[in-house]
Amino acid sequence: MERYLTKNFTVPNSEVIKAYLNHGEGYKAMEKALKELSPEQIIEEIKRSGLRGRGGAGFPTGLKWSFMPRDNGRPKYICCNADESEPGTFKDRQIIENDPHQLIEGLIIGAYAMGVNTVYIYIRGEYASQAKILQKAIDEAYENGYLGKDILGTGFNVDIYIHRGGGAYICGEETGLMESIEGKKGQPRKKPPFPAGYGVWGYPTTINNLETFSHIPHIIKKGANWFKGIGTEKSTGNTLFGVSGHVKRPGVYELPFGVSLKEIIYEHAGGIRNDNELKGVIPGGSSTKILPANMVDVKMDHDSLMKAGSSIGTGAVIVMDHTTCMVRVGCVLSRFYRHESCGQCTQCREGTAWMHQIISRIERGEGEINDLDTLLDIASNMEGNTICALSDAGAWPIQGLLKHFRDEFEEHIKEKRCPLPDSFLV
Repeated sequence: MERYLTKNFTVPNSEVIKAYLNHGEGYKAMEKALKELSPEQIIEEIKRSGLRGRGGAGFPTGLKWSFMPRDNGRPKYICCNADESEPGTFKDRQIIENDPHQLIEGLIIGAYAMGVNTVYIYIRGEYASQAKILQKAIDEAYENGYLGKDILGTGFNVDIYIHRGGGAYICGEETGLMESIEGKKGQPRKKPPFPAGYGVWGYPTTINNLETFSHIPHIIKKGANWFKGIGTEKSTGNTLFGVSGHVKRPGVYELPFGVSLKEIIYEHAGGIRNDNELKGVIPGGSSTKILPANMVDVKMDHDSLMKAGSSIGTGAVIVMDHTTCMVRVGCVLSRFYRHESCGQCTQCREGTAWMHQIISRIERGEGEINDLDTLLDIASNMEGNTICALSDAGAWPIQGLLKHFRDEFEEHIKEKRCPLPDSFLV
């Protein structure tokens, strides 16, 4: 299996640009794009590659780029989403720490393709050391003539700026991100208008996840057909799976779409800690629905996980063994979404609070059987009724837990105690 995103990950940080230039043929794809291809050809190549966004929604990248207006004389912007606040997700951080120049090269190619001269990288506030690493890489790109004015003598100009967030999950939502860049409270905007028509400061803007941009140089260098030959028909290329929880080897693994969840857990991550029994897996970050142990043969791609009743999300695989209390999982997740709701929409503001209140009551041994149907009723009213998808993200985990582990919730209620008191202790 060919690794291309992580091939330089073992290089010391002080040698990153040297390794990228000498071993990874760094910035050669950018040179090819700027000197040999038209913007339209680049966008068409990205379309043909089938590259889908790696931030959770999975929207076709080339199609999104094609929405950017051409030659209208107005300023245009790219915002790279490096907020990475989804619990269980830590893949973008690895790219920043280990090979940030492939991101920078991808951003330059994207800027040229869409006629953009200013790029913002929005990085979560907690990533303080990562922001310094990224700024160092940007400075190196300027020093080598890859950023700034008249890049490689082509007449193309582009500047990249880092914007640090304040630590709010909601700013990972693209319109909340733009509000934050503008210096406003990070609250999502109503759509339409969409960012391609009315983005940062009211100007056309394209927003993609950090990993998404990191694939771009490899596609331009090796071609769309090469990229389509990896993964599945509708989920092309490799992606980064961040595996955490009760496994022997937690970490980030670069694998093709279509690999089975079972292979990720038992081969790449080494199996379950202490050789315990697997109980459940959240396959794509905290907002995706949990799958029980008997469903881990599922393929890790957009369509297969959707059929299984979950989603690929950000590829954050959270593994839980038989010692895990699923009611406590519900408490932890519902508390997070209650805390991170911006409060703008009633369904989200009140729904996340009610769900956390009810599940906490069940966890304390004070719940009633009808609480479970109440939880599902609240979740159904939260889903699809708000400005952004945070309300959905708060509802889906609880729906998944009650679908597959309702008996455990009922046991809590009947026994008025947790049958797994040591859950989360180790």
